[in-house]
Amino acid sequence: MRYSQTFIPTVKEVPSDAECLSHRLMVRGGLIRRVASGTYTYLPLGWRSLLKIIAIVREEMNRAGAQEIMVPSMQPKELWDKTGRSTDYGPTMFCFEDRHGRMNVLGPTAEEVFTTLIAGEIKSYKQLPVNLYQISPKFRDEFRPRFGPVRSREFIMKDAYSFDADPESLDKSYKAMYDAYCRAFTRCGLEYVIVEAESGEMGGSGSHQFTVPCESGEDTIVYTEDGSYAANLEKAAVDPLPKEKAAAEVPAPEDIHTPNIGSIEAVCAFLKTQPKDMIKTLIYTTYTGKDIDKNILEYSAKHSGQLPKSLGARHVGHYAVLVRGDHQVNHEKLVQALGGRQVGLCEVDKYIELVTRAKVGFAGPVNLRMGPLLIIDHAVAAMAVGVTGANKTDYHTKNVVPGRDFPVEGDNVIVADIRYADEGDKHDGKELLFKKGIEIGQVFKLGTKYSVKLGAKFLDETGVEKPCLMGCYGIGINRILASAIELGNDDNGIIWPVSIAPFEVLVTCVNQDEEEVARTAESIYQQLLDAGIDVLLDDRVLRGGVKFKDADLLGIPIRVTVGKKSLAEGKVELKLRRESESQKVPVEQAANKAIDLVNSLKEQLKPTQN
Repeated sequence: MRYSQTFIPTVKEVPSDAECLSHRLMVRGGLIRRVASGTYTYLPLGWRSLLKIIAIVREEMNRAGAQEIMVPSMQPKELWDKTGRSTDYGPTMFCFEDRHGRMNVLGPTAEEVFTTLIAGEIKSYKQLPVNLYQISPKFRDEFRPRFGPVRSREFIMKDAYSFDADPESLDKSYKAMYDAYCRAFTRCGLEYVIVEAESGEMGGSGSHQFTVPCESGEDTIVYTEDGSYAANLEKAAVDPLPKEKAAAEVPAPEDIHTPNIGSIEAVCAFLKTQPKDMIKTLIYTTYTGKDIDKNILEYSAKHSGQLPKSLGARHVGHYAVLVRGDHQVNHEKLVQALGGRQVGLCEVDKYIELVTRAKVGFAGPVNLRMGPLLIIDHAVAAMAVGVTGANKTDYHTKNVVPGRDFPVEGDNVIVADIRYADEGDKHDGKELLFKKGIEIGQVFKLGTKYSVKLGAKFLDETGVEKPCLMGCYGIGINRILASAIELGNDDNGIIWPVSIAPFEVLVTCVNQDEEEVARTAESIYQQLLDAGIDVLLDDRVLRGGVKFKDADLLGIPIRVTVGKKSLAEGKVELKLRRESESQKVPVEQAANKAIDLVNSLKEQLKPTQN
């Protein structure tokens, strides 16, 4: 293509709304333009790179035995109601009512639609396994879209879904996708790490996340220096801390007046203590939604302030979740500790007051009303002594000893790892380290979560009906684009991997108004085109300095520069974008040299695994 005929609106100014380097360079390089918060138009260069990424992903999915289909982005909400995920996604899901009064969603993913398809088509084990995928737009109403295409409201995702008859077959499907991801990301020129991950809203028993380490990433990778363990922050398991020993005998608990002081920071300042010495008590409930909480409040009002007896049972009701004041509850770990029971942080102040007999901010584990199930983090159980809320408005209690003043074992107590990993934590005795990254893909073993609810069943060899075992596998196409730029750049602009660069070679004609220079540049350009090279000819009538600035900003891997001065010597300049020095080569060798460089760069990106 010719630069003069291509829409490449580069800009010098750094866009004010761009929060990370890749976003800034994509705007400056004319790859994208913002339409609204979290939505972008991909201009010719950006779209060319996306198409190359899509082609690589498609090739590797087909190679792994998956079959491409296309399902609608607009889906009946009733499918999502059947699986309960309309509640799980909540306001993140785009919902709307059509003219017939039917509720629809814009799919943030497509488990429900794919599973429903299989439910209507698969009847026998002889039809399994099946692995179907699509590459299509997805929609999520992010509360805070940020980092350009990294977290946007509309994005392109490759999502695949496998259906198997038994665990062994699911393991094979999972491994096939895992290996396909490794090949695809390697071919895209990405340096990535694979970590254990939580399944989140997807559900299921196992998951791995593919992450590109970079400072502007939203995800946190937790790992040991020797590489023996790596997980995302939601999954990272920490060793229990050793039991602390008190310096002297701890006196009895003592209530301290802390008027209007409820936050950890304010209490620490008032009592001259530290967050790590605080025991934070949070009230969680299995009652989902304020309407149910309202019913509980109404019951209490009719029964002299009493709570329903069911609230004292393990299987339903409220839970006191205890973590140290300097730690944060990890919701996924908490759910695991409860055997998969979904709970949520109580948001109704009056309900919390019923349970704790105090205003919000003064809850503690000692003598909680109705004896809720205590979920205690290992770090709290290891404390020698701490400060807690007194379950009395405007009071906290000091000299609280876990095991003496509240139980750390028994039928109504669970002690588990329920917090996020933090600096200083260890896993299997090894110190945990932290770094940021961008998630580019994730694979899940879903099991029967969707197949049971949506009727995806088959008859096995003995004629017994069983639910399909499912896996799902997602790749963020736009995130690959952003990650490649986060990894490949310098002060002057982008440095593309050759496999996903909008063009492989840039022929820069420095003196376009000089007939011989223009003719030579055109000749090299035509030779590269004939050889199947993806090449851009900068034929604009502009100063050489402007063209070089644009060339560095766009980041095309190989540049052939044709100028009056070098041409007088019968030579042109050949330069790799990632290197600072150029080389002069005879004009007649220029095209072949550029072709050899392209092939060499592609060879470096070939996966080593089958």
